[in-house]
Amino acid sequence: MAEFRLDGVSKRFGAVQALRDLTLHAADGEFVVLLGPTGAGKTTTLRLLAGLERADTGHVTIGGADVTSLSPAGRDVTFVFQQYSLYPHLTVRDNLAFPLRSPARRWDAARIDAKVREVAALLRIDDKLDNKATRLSGGQMQRVAIGRALVRAPQVALMDEPLSSLDAKLRGELRVELKRIQRELGTTILYVTHDQTEAMTLATRIGVLDQGRLVQVGTPRDIYERPASVYVATRLGSPAINLLPRALLPRLAAPEATATIGARTEHLRVRRAAGGAGIGRVRWIEHLGDANHLHLRVADGGDEHDLVILTDPGAGLVVGDAVEVDFVAPLFFGADGRRIEA
Repeated sequence: MAEFRLDGVSKRFGAVQALRDLTLHAADGEFVVLLGPTGAGKTTTLRLLAGLERADTGHVTIGGADVTSLSPAGRDVTFVFQQYSLYPHLTVRDNLAFPLRSPARRWDAARIDAKVREVAALLRIDDKLDNKATRLSGGQMQRVAIGRALVRAPQVALMDEPLSSLDAKLRGELRVELKRIQRELGTTILYVTHDQTEAMTLATRIGVLDQGRLVQVGTPRDIYERPASVYVATRLGSPAINLLPRALLPRLAAPEATATIGARTEHLRVRRAAGGAGIGRVRWIEHLGDANHLHLRVADGGDEHDLVILTDPGAGLVVGDAVEVDFVAPLFFGADGRRIEA
């Protein structure tokens, strides 16, 4: 395992600027997640680090060595794709052993078998070693794909939305397993996704991409609580962060240049308004069991804005109630979308 660096990397495909002067590094054993929508440059970043694409400008370093001009084979990285990409005619054992049978390694059969068993046990598929890949569930197939990438202890493992083709339950289970495996092996991983839950639960640090630019890098908590811009703020949080015009909240203390006020659903406190003249009215209530999402309609002159608040099921509010709202830890953004420090 090793650290990696991308320094001032740019990449263009015809008229499309896929990456713009991207600089990113990861320490040895770190789990870095790139987050962004389709077209943000996530997969291009992986391909540049793997050597499948060549950067137009900038340098790529792995383990302290400049690999910018090296072929993929010379970089000692592995790639896990969205689809499983297994050899269907081979058993789980042979799929896992395949990278270890390369002429470049010259491992004997006993050593290969021991390593395969070790990784299979770590992935909890050791009881499936003699099964053909076609006789596995989707979750088991992806475990084999991840195991095949990690079995030879690469310097860096690259993962391109490997859980996105699984159902919600399996995604949740494999997120936990993947984080456990990474911690036990100490593997350096660069993982890309558009799924905010994956980013928050897996990452040591998150990098947020916007049209090929890396707009913020930080811990999941930093990104969530101190987003650099409205764009970053909307990348994390479900339901999404509430964004309201400054003029709607004249009584709320805010920096002078504030144009937009943001508030996470859990950072709002709601109560029934005395006399029925509050800031808004309850439009509908989303019952989640241990909590409710309260959906309000807030009027601003002729404009109406929606507000979502996380509340206790015993709050006693009903559809149609007029309510007052208190803001806890609001975020302030200027007209350019950048966050303003309170």
